[in-house]
Amino acid sequence: SRRAHFTAPSHIRRKLMAAGLSKDLRKKHDVRAIPVRKGDEVIVIRGQHKGREGKVLSVYRKKWVIHIEHLTREKVNGASVQIPVHPSNVAITTLKMTKDRESILSRKADGRKARATRAESA
Repeated sequence: SRRAHFTAPSHIRRKLMAAGLSKDLRKKHDVRAIPVRKGDEVIVIRGQHKGREGKVLSVYRKKWVIHIEHLTREKVNGASVQIPVHPSNVAITTLKMTKDRESILSRKADGRKARATRAESA
């Protein structure tokens, strides 16, 4: 529901703020999407800034957005501000790998394989 979504605590928002993987990463890891993290490299695939690439500078869970390197605009007074982008509008091109992330990817891939074999046998 809308209420559950917009009042979700930070640990739930992390999962809700997931982004799809690029086609080559999807093929490599056999995983469709993963929560975005600071340090990932992404490409914007929807909206006004479609095609722009950069590293994730921050994941702003409170506002449901991420900030991407080189995605800024000039304010009238000359100050530069980050343009917020929703994670559903980006694709992850390079993952910042950690032990935890490797285990998440392998666990998700195993689940996909298990579902595929269960579907074949049924």
